Amino acid sequence: QVQVVESGGDLVQPGGSLRLSCEASGFAVDDYAVTWFRQAPGKEREGLLCISRSDGPTYYADSVKGRFTISRDNAKNMVYLQMQSLKPEDTAVYYCATDQGYGCYWNRLIASGSWGQGTLVTVTT
Repeated sequence: QVQVVESGGDLVQPGGSLRLSCEASGFAVDDYAVTWFRQAPGKEREGLLCISRSDGPTYYADSVKGRFTISRDNAKNMVYLQMQSLKPEDTAVYYCATDQGYGCYWNRLIASGSWGQGTLVTVTT
């Protein structure tokens, strides 16, 4: 059974950094694409970054380029989202997800993917 569990969310000041973790089970993170997305209160889900089996990271959101990076640890079966220069508008619940597919396709992920409960990131003074 495919399962992902997000962790690492916290309250952080603007300009701060945070690393979110995604623990995967039921699949290998180096086999399939894994995506991070977020949802702020009252807003739609926003795709952020995806890491696939063979390609480099795919950025879905221009707003996080240069600030967020995605990586994985195959031995631990984990995927990480490193966030820097955080802004109040980054406040949201962050999710990692997979649709057990090859390549990063946002629409396919939303239609058939699996994600966890999310982890809350709050950026405020």
